Amino acid sequence: MYATQHAAEHPDQAALIMSPSGEVVTYRSYEQRANQIAHLLRRLGLRRGDHIAVLDRNTPAMLLVEAAAGRTGLYYTLVNAHLNPDEMTYIVDNCQAKAFFAGASLSQVAQVVAERCPRLGHKVVIGIDPADPAPSGGWESLDALVAGLPTTPIDDEQLGATMHYSSGTTGRPKGILRPPPEMSPVDSLTTVAFRQQLFGFRKGMTYLNPAPLYHSAPEVAVSTALRTGGTVVVMEHFEPEQWLALVERHRVTHCYLVPTMFHRLLALPVEVRSRYDVSSLESVFHSAAPCPAPVKRAMIEWLGPIVNESYAATEAYGFTHCTSREWLAHPGTVGRAVRGEIVIRDEAGHECPAGVDGTIWFRGATNFEYFGDPDKTRASRDEDGRTSTVGDVGHVDEGGRLYLTDRKSYLIITGGVNVYPAEAENLLATHPAVADVAVIGVPHEDMGEEVKAVVQVAPGRVPDPALADELIAFCRERLAHFKCPRSVDFVDELPRLATGKLYKRALRDRYWEGHATPIG
Repeated sequence: MYATQHAAEHPDQAALIMSPSGEVVTYRSYEQRANQIAHLLRRLGLRRGDHIAVLDRNTPAMLLVEAAAGRTGLYYTLVNAHLNPDEMTYIVDNCQAKAFFAGASLSQVAQVVAERCPRLGHKVVIGIDPADPAPSGGWESLDALVAGLPTTPIDDEQLGATMHYSSGTTGRPKGILRPPPEMSPVDSLTTVAFRQQLFGFRKGMTYLNPAPLYHSAPEVAVSTALRTGGTVVVMEHFEPEQWLALVERHRVTHCYLVPTMFHRLLALPVEVRSRYDVSSLESVFHSAAPCPAPVKRAMIEWLGPIVNESYAATEAYGFTHCTSREWLAHPGTVGRAVRGEIVIRDEAGHECPAGVDGTIWFRGATNFEYFGDPDKTRASRDEDGRTSTVGDVGHVDEGGRLYLTDRKSYLIITGGVNVYPAEAENLLATHPAVADVAVIGVPHEDMGEEVKAVVQVAPGRVPDPALADELIAFCRERLAHFKCPRSVDFVDELPRLATGKLYKRALRDRYWEGHATPIG
């Protein structure tokens, strides 16, 4: 989020354009306000290595608080605005935040969280007029606090870092700490070179962000785009036709999407999609969740061979990269490693040959640790400490390309047989009656678990027993029967995070209440 150089070179260029509000923040304004907030952080007594928490939706104020923390040596944790108060409280308390910044639109839930976190030293509401009263309970207005503070850099600029939390889709979210190098932000420009190359970012680019900024991939992409001197168009929330209109209006060159956004874009009538000029796009990047092969193929056919993919995790323990052309030649792959070396291991810790599924490890991984949890940190490492895993399962082919099978924690064990649900999920997602689907294991008296599909039906389809039978038969015609759902439930909407990740823990908990779950 550091953009001092670009503010000096082209101060009147738009750094941020918000949509649909239309608010524009120039590089000059961005730099001046970030510096004012940095001075405030020092006045609040915050020093290198201290933590702050930020709770907001996609707003310029959220990005400016990040920018200030990133030049004062702080760790900043971005709290998912879609969590419930208990989940938010856990994160704000667990990260040991000394200051809590909350958007005005979330002030009510922020007050509840703050009351449960007695260690908080400062509570600051962002995005309200300085003349308006801040919420009660010791909250102060950010605009009022920074009024009159210098717009020039602080004397002791130091590189800070995000401390993201894992999505918590299978258990308690974990704080992921990666200590930043001891250097000033000015000297840290080389640290973004890898990300610029990975995303294909360049000077003069226009990046469109449709995703929640609290999530690691969008936050990293926006930060990199600003360090590159591009203009960032931020969607305050994703809407598929608005996305098309913004690409055309701003001649967008780069964008990050998640597969659920692919689904929603492809669901638009062809005449709507063809109404907009998207020829300016140079690269559409995706990650975060598995993408069914037919969906990805349709996106490539529509946009051209500019749909690129990466596999990583919030832990940034390794990266792969895959272009459209490589994927078309090797459907299903997420590419070769571009950081770290892929190692596939079986349950005994032995390396698996090509084509054999096992736990995915990366050797030469980044030095992350789970904040305040040395046991989880040790469990993610091998004995030499240089190879780490987050528990995903997959295999490599003879060319070193990685293919994902599923998360180990999603494994269904039915009658002693291991079933990874992603295979059935990806198949069912291709059925015209299915808008969204999750496959989970549910309690079964004899088998231990039974494979169940939970389906959100497409508009115009009736969720009845006949459709359930049709979906089960559709799977049994194409997969080994033990991998197929034995039953289908229908829901109005599946619990997905705004990042597109399925909140599978919440879904499974509905079925496992009163039972001992066999998997974490």
